[in-house]
Amino acid sequence: MKILVCISNVPDTTARISFTPDGKAFNTSGVQFIINPYDEIALTRALELKESLGGSVTVINVGKPDTEANIRKALAIGADDAIRVNADPSDAYFVASQIAHVAKTGGYDIILTGKESIDYNGSQVPGMIAELLGIPSVSVATKLTIDGTTATLEREIDGGKEIVTTPLPFVASAQKGMAEPRIPNMRGIMSARTKPLAVTEPQGSPAFTVNEKYELPPAKAACKMIPADNPAALIDLLHNEAKII
Repeated sequence: MKILVCISNVPDTTARISFTPDGKAFNTSGVQFIINPYDEIALTRALELKESLGGSVTVINVGKPDTEANIRKALAIGADDAIRVNADPSDAYFVASQIAHVAKTGGYDIILTGKESIDYNGSQVPGMIAELLGIPSVSVATKLTIDGTTATLEREIDGGKEIVTTPLPFVASAQKGMAEPRIPNMRGIMSARTKPLAVTEPQGSPAFTVNEKYELPPAKAACKMIPADNPAALIDLLHNEAKII
């Protein structure tokens, strides 16, 4: 069984977010980048399937050379090999099309992603990959099992859970609960240095969208304290300033 896991390079969740003075780009100065946490969940489940069913796990990333440290981390966690498409991940369709182009010739049985990247939170790439490949897609899955050529997945929905089955090949995006992310051990770190990491150039059309400008949300206003014995002042503020009554 061949499994392809898509990983993205994202700022650490504790990073202080800022933009360049012209607002055109994210300011990466002093920012630590990590593997997208949801992608780590997908990677761990792929490794569990490999260990129980046999096969191989390949990770793919659309990014520049500065993403290779985290690609090597994925190899240290247990992936067999890696592919880096040498391009900026400029928009969701561009990323999906590059991954689909690689997947078309790879003969993969399963393509796994995280449910979203924690920087853009778009949740667009998995469905686009499936559409470009003409295969089924299951989003935000919390469980995944394989029986022969059939996969069973569980998803959380409003008021309950949904269980779906699909034939292989398919694309699925992982949510919390599918697996517990692993920490690379020393043996994995040492072996990652010699595992194959292929670099390919982007194919097909350029990105369809361009980010014109980034802006931080407005700062939170100061909290106004109203004495408990002055409800009239509170009502006045709620009515005339907050305009919620």
